[in-house]
Amino acid sequence: MRRLFPVTDMTAIDDAGRDTSGDREWSLDELADAYAYPGLGPDETWLRANMVSSLDGAGQHDGRSQPLSSDGDMRIFGMLRGLADVIVVGAQTVRQEGYRPARAREAFAARRAAAGQGPAPVIAVVSASLDLDFSAPLFTEPLVPTLVLTGAVAPADRMTEAMKAGAEVVIAGDGPGVEPARAVAALAERGLRRQLTEGGPRLLGQFVAAGVLDELCLTVSPTMTAGGAQRIAGGPSVEVPQRFAVASLLEEAGFLFTRYRRI
Repeated sequence: MRRLFPVTDMTAIDDAGRDTSGDREWSLDELADAYAYPGLGPDETWLRANMVSSLDGAGQHDGRSQPLSSDGDMRIFGMLRGLADVIVVGAQTVRQEGYRPARAREAFAARRAAAGQGPAPVIAVVSASLDLDFSAPLFTEPLVPTLVLTGAVAPADRMTEAMKAGAEVVIAGDGPGVEPARAVAALAERGLRRQLTEGGPRLLGQFVAAGVLDELCLTVSPTMTAGGAQRIAGGPSVEVPQRFAVASLLEEAGFLFTRYRRI
């Protein structure tokens, strides 16, 4: 893996203008330092998204993101989880990707303890219908209880099933669905201020449309899929396209690991 931006060591620039100082396997600590959350005040949150896209804009292949991924992408995926207080994910992604509880990793134990975090991030599932398998390990075997974010008029029987399974139901909307800004605030009220969403596209689109996404970590996969696969963000459009500025750019085996922050 090598860093293409920002360039800091001008002695390491090759003839093609590339920074070769990081052309090696980076440790998890180095990656964690490069992707560290910004310092947050007591009332601040930071919502970042982590997604992967093919060269022709597909956010998945055959309904899953794994075919677009790589070993480097999965290392960054795991590292971002290791930094987060909470992982916010849509119900459809939970079903398609077979989500399991986040696990405690020794490599992040000291870093998380120093930041006042628990041993593993909380998983927060966003669902209006609560059409979820509450007998799955995500709900029955988590290290920390899984949260279910839903609306005030979600099916009462499904709320009861979720709580029986050990999940905590969090109301983050007055209707059947979740209001993105209220979801961010509800998580922050529980001390979960370093937030990471892994999709799916509809959920990410809702965060974008609500103007609450602070950062996008996007892996550009050197693949072409054609077909009609969904983009990384769907749902409602914004009136004016939101601008983001590049914060960093890494490369490995043709994969680009980009990080953009909202301007």
